[in-house]
Amino acid sequence: MVNVTISRSTHGSIKSFTISGHANFAKRGQDIVCAGVSAVSIGAINAIIGLTKVTPIIKQGGDGGYLSCEVPRDLTDEINQKIQLLLEGMVIALESIEKDYGQYIKININH
Repeated sequence: MVNVTISRSTHGSIKSFTISGHANFAKRGQDIVCAGVSAVSIGAINAIIGLTKVTPIIKQGGDGGYLSCEVPRDLTDEINQKIQLLLEGMVIALESIEKDYGQYIKININH
């Protein structure tokens, strides 16, 4: 199962997210759930870097089954708002995957 953890501040903004595990929906290379989660999460990170010129703190590990992304803290309000919009879009996309493939992906939100 893919486990997604979204960590939010007390004000509701996304501080970080972590994705771990494999969906095991299909054979490696044919798993549309893993591919979708990877595309959405890596796409969000690439959008943050490309559109805001901010590089989040990123950790990857294992055999592709672990990704952690932390938003830097010393950002202007304008840049942080852009990053938050991109991350909220990512969360909505992941929730759409969870809605259709809930036995393969679980999203947890920590406040």
